[in-house]
Amino acid sequence: MKMMRKSWICLVFILLSTPIISSQDLSRYRKFSLGTSLAALSKQIGQDPHRANLIQQRPAVIQELTYWPVDTPYSSVQVQPVSRILFSFYNGELYRMVVSYEQDAIQGLTEDDMVRAISARYGTATRFYPEINFPTNDVYASAETVIARWADSGSSIDLFHSSTLNSFGLAVFSKRMDLQAEAAIAESLKLNKQEAPQKEIDRRNSEADEMEAVRQKNIKTFRP
Repeated sequence: MKMMRKSWICLVFILLSTPIISSQDLSRYRKFSLGTSLAALSKQIGQDPHRANLIQQRPAVIQELTYWPVDTPYSSVQVQPVSRILFSFYNGELYRMVVSYEQDAIQGLTEDDMVRAISARYGTATRFYPEINFPTNDVYASAETVIARWADSGSSIDLFHSSTLNSFGLAVFSKRMDLQAEAAIAESLKLNKQEAPQKEIDRRNSEADEMEAVRQKNIKTFRP
């Protein structure tokens, strides 16, 4: 009974701790908006944009930036619900946010509890169980089970259960840019595979040239 009461307190806190937004605006999570530039979002969270990880450079630039919310003073009951947010950028524009929740904040909450909490912000959800992939980050490399989805013509929000982290997460993404990013990632992998043999030849030739330069130098200086 105490565990159930604590879980519902955490659920209420998750609801109240998120700033009020329009139930129709699926392109936002808290103060963050899809389409924001890397420079602008870095300023929002107080990070250097150069800290973003470069995933690939061609045919499109894909970058990722991890944000760890700073803890603020809460009571012993209230827990900071968000553990971290992974921001993904397509050619410098935010196209995906993956939110991880603190396990203490969602301990005891069921899938239905989470759906109700998020529906209070984004409206009625569609419940189903497909697989969702996060191809640009090792932590989300495996497929995760989607619990519910909120979607409009431009954006989608997926509540999923992470088997890797044994926790719930939220993926907020632009449909258009997500498709473009996936296509760019696939094309990048294709190009890398095609160019791999020539790159290996170039690497070996470079090593041979460096060794020959060392050999010539040693020939001149070696005295037995």
